[in-house]
Amino acid sequence: MPAETLPAKSPFYTPEHLAFRDAMRRFVAREISPHVDAWDEAESFPVDLYRKAAEIGLLGLGFPQSHGGNDGDLFMTIIAAQELARCGAGGVLASLLSHTIGCPPIVNVGSEALQQRVLPPVLRGEKISALGITEPSGGSDVANLKTTARRDGDHYVVNGSKTFITSGMRADFYTVAVRTGGPGPGGVSLLLIEKGTPGFTQTPLRKMGWWCSDTADLYFDNCRVPVENLVGVENQGFKAIMKNFNRERIFLAAGANGFARVCLDEALVWSREREMFGGKLIDQQVTRHKLADMAMRVEATQAMLELLAWRVEQGDTPVGEICLLKNQATQTMAYCASEAVQLHGGAGFMRGVKVERIYREVKVNAIGGGAEEVMRDLAARQLGFYA
Repeated sequence: MPAETLPAKSPFYTPEHLAFRDAMRRFVAREISPHVDAWDEAESFPVDLYRKAAEIGLLGLGFPQSHGGNDGDLFMTIIAAQELARCGAGGVLASLLSHTIGCPPIVNVGSEALQQRVLPPVLRGEKISALGITEPSGGSDVANLKTTARRDGDHYVVNGSKTFITSGMRADFYTVAVRTGGPGPGGVSLLLIEKGTPGFTQTPLRKMGWWCSDTADLYFDNCRVPVENLVGVENQGFKAIMKNFNRERIFLAAGANGFARVCLDEALVWSREREMFGGKLIDQQVTRHKLADMAMRVEATQAMLELLAWRVEQGDTPVGEICLLKNQATQTMAYCASEAVQLHGGAGFMRGVKVERIYREVKVNAIGGGAEEVMRDLAARQLGFYA
């Protein structure tokens, strides 16, 4: 199915969904797509984009109206991810929407005072939120994080480091996982650490892909954080981290399949225009078969994505299936990106071509939000495959 359409008759998409899709499509075409090549080369994008995204309701999607959000459902999230993917630059999605992983713990378990201080300016695009979980000693092994926070009167004293943090340089608020108790998940807490706090420094990172996404290492050296910045209950932070993973992985899967569809669309256009052997590339059976295989994977992934989103909206928690969905989507993206570059030939190896950028960004999708290997093992546990 071409990216230009969503099902006219669907059990999942209402006229409200389709109106939001149209608004997102105009926003991406006007504010993002013309600039992504320059932004990628500059390894940044203008902070004014946050305000513009807030104005169309993108930043508030899925957040409570009481704090400036708009209560959009998971199908709005799917539409947002897949319309943003049309620009062909994953770094824009990652940094522009870093609050979708930084703010949910504050919504779910944070105090009302903390919510009032953080959420409204973030959802208006005036401030930026980030999540600090991953450490140099281990990425997906959240339960064994080593950054410590020792209580000292009305402050916590934080020491340690985080790595691969999206919006790590430009964020104003960082929701950071720290160890306040003993080993394992029972000793993990969350603290809100603000930019400019003494003892808190950052170092930018250079990456294979997502060039325009601001990514950094964070360092905490006797960083004093007020006790009122504790997010939720001390030593209960692990539960708050896990609570957000289902929605995050659905968003990641939606984005990955959106990029896969972009690869299909770009390959189709190229194949219809490219002159080869006295005709068009599309005239070759091998080309048509590649395109058919790409479409098969994209449509299968989309069906799985939408069904699982519907189940979550009904109150179900299909953790294992969502882990499999995330892998299905990232593997679909990898397949479609590889085939699209192959069909483009030498042109697919040139910077400034969407499929070249998407090909470079495949691996971060297969790692972020839970590496494929971790997803398989978690799915096996959740689905009862263990003896």
